[in-house]
Amino acid sequence: MENSHIVLKCENVSKRFGYVEALKDVSFELHKGEVLGLVGDNAAGKSTLLKIIAGYYRPDSGQLYLDGKPVSFNSPLEARLAGVEMIYQQLLLAPNLSVVDNIFLGREQRVFSFLLRRGLMRRRASEILGRIAGESIPIDNKVYTLSGGQQQIVAIARIFVSDPRIVLMDEPTASLSVKSSERILRAVEELKRNGTSIIFVSHRLPDVLRVSDRIMLLRRGRKVFLRRSDELTQDDIIRGMVAE
Repeated sequence: MENSHIVLKCENVSKRFGYVEALKDVSFELHKGEVLGLVGDNAAGKSTLLKIIAGYYRPDSGQLYLDGKPVSFNSPLEARLAGVEMIYQQLLLAPNLSVVDNIFLGREQRVFSFLLRRGLMRRRASEILGRIAGESIPIDNKVYTLSGGQQQIVAIARIFVSDPRIVLMDEPTASLSVKSSERILRAVEELKRNGTSIIFVSHRLPDVLRVSDRIMLLRRGRKVFLRRSDELTQDDIIRGMVAE
């Protein structure tokens, strides 16, 4: 992994909200096709870091680099156009639209810029869902009729359509059953096989250890360590979280 291409670099990134120091001088690199696990307690700064990378927040100081070039995102749209997508714990889906319409929302396949290619979209949606879910999800069903795990799969399927270079996942397995979580982890592994770089945030340490190549621990907005996952145990991570 050390010799692979660096797609994202964060250098001394800091962010404050009033008197609260959410991030302080956080630096790391993300390689092509790497899954970087991001762990820490609820006030560690994980979501703040993801939202800076995704263009929702501007850092107070520090610099982001894509492919070695400095970037500054003023909005999530700018980040998306640069190939950075984020999946939130609170899913941004349209519950009254069908599965296929959600997967292609804002990414519709058209002919002559106005005719929807419904057949192609349906085939593509079924193919993606089959690959990442391992089971059939009815593509014509309204999203609100699906289970939480199935809705998360639909959100991830949107990523496969846009084919981003970097995917940020904020607690994708939170509140899901073991079976649903397994589907999500398989989807992460499929994205990695496609060469996508991923930052994976989860409080479920077994999930993080399973899918991550390296793991970064934040505590009170500061980086505690960044180590290979095969060098770490759950106890190592927990000790890092609670140590003073």
